[in-house]
Amino acid sequence: MLVLSAEFSIVLMSPAWSVISEKACGLSCKTIYYGACQDPAPWRIPFGLVVERSNRMKISADEIEPLFDALPDVVFFVKDVAGRYTHANLTLVRRLGLKRRDQVIGKSVTELFPSTMGGSYAAQDKRVLGGELIENQLEVHIFSNRAPGWCLTCKRPLIVRDEVRGVIGISRDLGQPDGRHPTYDRLRRVLNYMNEHYAESLRVRALAELAALSIAQLERHFRRVFQLTPQQVLTKIRIEAAMRSLQGNDSVASIGLSCGFVDQSAFARQFKATVGMTPRDYRTMASAPVEKEDRTTTVSSAKP
Repeated sequence: MLVLSAEFSIVLMSPAWSVISEKACGLSCKTIYYGACQDPAPWRIPFGLVVERSNRMKISADEIEPLFDALPDVVFFVKDVAGRYTHANLTLVRRLGLKRRDQVIGKSVTELFPSTMGGSYAAQDKRVLGGELIENQLEVHIFSNRAPGWCLTCKRPLIVRDEVRGVIGISRDLGQPDGRHPTYDRLRRVLNYMNEHYAESLRVRALAELAALSIAQLERHFRRVFQLTPQQVLTKIRIEAAMRSLQGNDSVASIGLSCGFVDQSAFARQFKATVGMTPRDYRTMASAPVEKEDRTTTVSSAKP
């Protein structure tokens, strides 16, 4: 098992901002913060942490881990190049239906998740180890009662002394819309239209006109109110509709078309990327009886 000795730095920029920086980890991230952004190409972490290079106060990954234990809606994890967990906060442990951290450490996704999902997660890990950055990816996890929960995931290669040594990431549950935002009523009009017409080919320009906003304004306000882009909201609506339909007897191809996907291939690809399994695998899971001791199946927030 890889024992991380990477050192992070924490700097308090103001009462509203905190900065986490790396020294030996080399996350290759640019400065961001939870307010107006001064970096032209920021790395945005959903809950507002800031990552930058610094040589100030040092703190180990072992010391950071307990801080994430205090965030019930955020999963934090680190894995080595072999795909084994080296760090996991208690939110992840609980969502796996386990009680102790040591029940996760040293194990891989294929040991902790059903095979239909474990293979998908392992494939994503491989891409991240190859240098791919996962940026606020919208994903769904399935609870033991089969109810879906949505989250945003960020993952990065963990670099120590210029060598990729694993994967580090977080996943945050999607919160409720900000109903106090001044454009909320106009955006809700767009959201209602999406819910009624998701099977059609919807253009962002037409949605912006419906809200009497420019495309840039619509994108910006959607992020502030719903924490998602208009396209992500549309994907969420379509996937939720597909998940409901897959509990019936319609063919996968017809369900994909009825939910707004151009063909079965596009539907299967987007469904697997979002849910972590194919539409057919999801149908099989949804039709199986729910066991009393069934553990929470976490598709996104438990991803390594």
